Amino acid sequence: MSEDKKQELPESSIDEKAVTETTENTVDSPEISKEVQPEESTDSKEAVVEADVMVEIDDSNAEDAEDTDTEKRHEIPMPDYHEMNMENLVGELQRLVKNEKVQAIRKHVDAIKDEFNQKFDEFLEEKKEEFIANGGNEIDFRYNSVDKRQFTEVYSEYRDKRNQHYKSLEKSHKENLAYRLDLIEQLKALVNVEEDINTTYNNFKDIQAKWRHAGPIPRADYNNVWKTYHHHIEIFYDFLNINRDLRDLDFKHNLEEKGKIVARAEELSKEPDLNRAFRELQVLHKIWKEDLGPVGKDHREEIWDRFSAATKIIHERRQDYFKNLDKIKEENLERKHAIIAEINTLSENVSSNHGTLQQQIKKLEELREAFFKAGQVPQKVNSKTWNSFKAAVRAFNQNKNAFYKNLKKEQQENLDKKRALLEIAVSIKDSDDFDAATSEMKRIQGQWKKIGHVPRKYSDKLWKEFKTACNHYFDRLNALKNDAFKEEEANFKLKEDCIDRLKAFELSGDKTKDLASIKKFSEEWKTYGRVPFKKKNINQKFDKIIDALYQKLGISKQESELLKYGNKIQQLTNNDNQERAIQNERSFIRKKIEESKDEIRQLENNLQFFSNASESNPLVQDVIKRVNQHKESLTAWKAKLKKLNILKNNLVKDEEGENAEEPEADE
Repeated sequence: MSEDKKQELPESSIDEKAVTETTENTVDSPEISKEVQPEESTDSKEAVVEADVMVEIDDSNAEDAEDTDTEKRHEIPMPDYHEMNMENLVGELQRLVKNEKVQAIRKHVDAIKDEFNQKFDEFLEEKKEEFIANGGNEIDFRYNSVDKRQFTEVYSEYRDKRNQHYKSLEKSHKENLAYRLDLIEQLKALVNVEEDINTTYNNFKDIQAKWRHAGPIPRADYNNVWKTYHHHIEIFYDFLNINRDLRDLDFKHNLEEKGKIVARAEELSKEPDLNRAFRELQVLHKIWKEDLGPVGKDHREEIWDRFSAATKIIHERRQDYFKNLDKIKEENLERKHAIIAEINTLSENVSSNHGTLQQQIKKLEELREAFFKAGQVPQKVNSKTWNSFKAAVRAFNQNKNAFYKNLKKEQQENLDKKRALLEIAVSIKDSDDFDAATSEMKRIQGQWKKIGHVPRKYSDKLWKEFKTACNHYFDRLNALKNDAFKEEEANFKLKEDCIDRLKAFELSGDKTKDLASIKKFSEEWKTYGRVPFKKKNINQKFDKIIDALYQKLGISKQESELLKYGNKIQQLTNNDNQERAIQNERSFIRKKIEESKDEIRQLENNLQFFSNASESNPLVQDVIKRVNQHKESLTAWKAKLKKLNILKNNLVKDEEGENAEEPEADE
């Protein structure tokens, strides 16, 4: 009972001076007094409702008969263990076992145990499926769970405490039972003792006080002992009837105390916390029934009707609360059914893409959390709902595991492919054939990107080895290019100096001498190697200056081309493989000759479409200009071929020491 109730019901009235039960209790049915169940209202609807609530309260009080510390037990709140994960359930169990009395937490521990076992079974099943999906044999599956080990340890501690408590309690119950039976014997003896009535009455009150503090007894003996005790209470009151003053004094005291109980019950009918109100109502009924005796007939029905009315209000409010709670549980059930349906849909559409499947796994975790937080469902469908949820999750996990099993096979194939590419990279990383090696290195890099994932435990190591081999090769290539770049920059500076001197060159008027000087510049220019690609236009500058000098000397463009080609002839002569170099050059020139001829034919055919057009037509003039340009180019290419043929014939004469065939005719 709460502290405020103890203030309203004085301690003396509850724990020391209360007189137990009424004279109206019968020997055959002492648990239902005339106050509790008036004869005239037995058949009424109100009486049925009234009887229901009384039975509910009496049953609860009877259950508590073995334990005097029921108040402590009832004050422990019952959280929604269903929405807790395994780690939190273990923590809650530890808290209860450490801080609460073992006899007060049985329902809590049982609820925690059920929830933990359900969640652990599901968790273990998932781990088992993953083990099998990764190639494991079902018979070899083992899993060591920290949460399970901790739960087992804490639950064992609770069980030991509980067994020790009930072992001690059993001994205490037997002792209390013997003590109460002895008090009954003392009560029976009061009516046979010849002494002053006041002395007898005081002895009676003393026995009542001892009875109240005698402690709990075995539940199995509770009803019989209680009936026997009240039977002899009735006998004593009959005996006491000869002294009306003492009996009326007792009736008055009982009326006052019952009035306080009724007042408190009427206050509880307005208590917002229905669970608290009902728990306190049980205590009030227990005091009314077990600690207080009867009141006078004039007040008996009135005081009981008030107490019964307040009890009925609390009971009806509590019934409405449970009806509303059932409605909430039905709503929770609908919500959980919707979540299960979502999980089923998810399991039927498991993605074949790793990234998308990871999103689906995350979605499943969100649905699992939503399921656990959805609240309690009706008890009759709790197991069925839980099994449906487990089946849906299991179906998804099986499909997921099947995907990753196939993915594992695919990843093994990818691993073999990447290992093959790694071998190639390692084999060519020190190659000096940079043209071939660069092409191959770029090819295998492209192939590497196209190959999918490999097992995670090999991925980083394999990539580092491949990257190291590629970096080693390209570092060598870049170093070579850097050296070549430095050389090209040096060539560019030499060519710049050559152009500066060529710009400063002035014709002497002696054509032969001037041609020799220009040729010397051209020969010097050819000795310089390549320049950076972005600066290659320096060659065009040189050619323009040379052409301008030839023009000043009165040499035609065609003649100047042949003069410059003489430098090319000289290069071919100095080539280590002259024959091959000359053959390649002849093939190149023949190709240019054919291209020029084709262009001329095409342009002359185009002119036929302008047969009626005037020669002053801009289009006609453009075509004629282009024909003449290609004819000049054709003449130049033929002249170059002739020079090349002469060079070829001279080489043949030098090698064979005999007359070579005449040079090929101009085409």
